[in-house]
Amino acid sequence: MVLQTLASTDLQSYLPVTLVVLMAVSFAVANVVISQVLGPRRPGETKGQTYESGMNPVGTARKRFNVRFYLIAMVFLVFDVEIIFLYPWAVTFPNIAPYPNGEALIWLGRIFFFILTTVVAYVYGFRKGVFKFD
Repeated sequence: MVLQTLASTDLQSYLPVTLVVLMAVSFAVANVVISQVLGPRRPGETKGQTYESGMNPVGTARKRFNVRFYLIAMVFLVFDVEIIFLYPWAVTFPNIAPYPNGEALIWLGRIFFFILTTVVAYVYGFRKGVFKFD
């Protein structure tokens, strides 16, 4: 009897997540169906053309970009991923800090190592001239 009660409470804890996923999927499907049913159907020459912020597209799309654009994007991703990993650590650190056996120091060392690798990536980008716009 106790096992059955525990199993039902475990499944009930997934109910809010299931409802959110169902709402998201149904919203997406409803938007696609409604746009197909109610959307305008005016095929023509201008419908198939490329749209570039209200400007007529001129030239070819096979233009070469400077490698700095890609390096800046990679640096942005490095710092973006750092923030994504730092936020949960900062939230859970007050729960880890009171442990007397030194576990907090281990976690602190891990996060300093993580920040150090990010600083190394920043210094590498700085030395390569990623942040210079001439």
